[in-house]
Amino acid sequence: MTAVFALLAGLLFGIGLMVSGMANPAKVQGFLDLAGQWDPSLAFVMAGAIAIGALAFTLARRRTRSLLGQPLRWPANTQVTPRLLLGSAAFGVGWGLAGFCPGPALVALGAGYAKAAGFVAAMVLGMGVFEVAERLRSHGTPAAR
Repeated sequence: MTAVFALLAGLLFGIGLMVSGMANPAKVQGFLDLAGQWDPSLAFVMAGAIAIGALAFTLARRRTRSLLGQPLRWPANTQVTPRLLLGSAAFGVGWGLAGFCPGPALVALGAGYAKAAGFVAAMVLGMGVFEVAERLRSHGTPAAR
């Protein structure tokens, strides 16, 4: 049953990304172009998502289990580290250059956008490189042995 609800949530998310324009790189880049023809419409999409997310997290914090009975797992690490900041900056630069972030890129790929295929391929390659680097980092340090 959990898989069915995950599928429905993913479909709803994907439809929302398409309807809002978040899967359209030109729309995203128009939003990020503050010095040119700025398109503020995605700010309303983000504000709505933040409001709904804040409400959902507020309600979820009062629970120990999801509505489907699964345990709720919260992040154990809440530290803001240089590594987190660097990763966030890399994400932002990539989003600005390509007009995609991972979720909308997958939706755009499913919708048949050719540019999304290149982005998703690069994203998967980047994730693979990160995993290899993490394994080397964790196995190469004396503390990790």
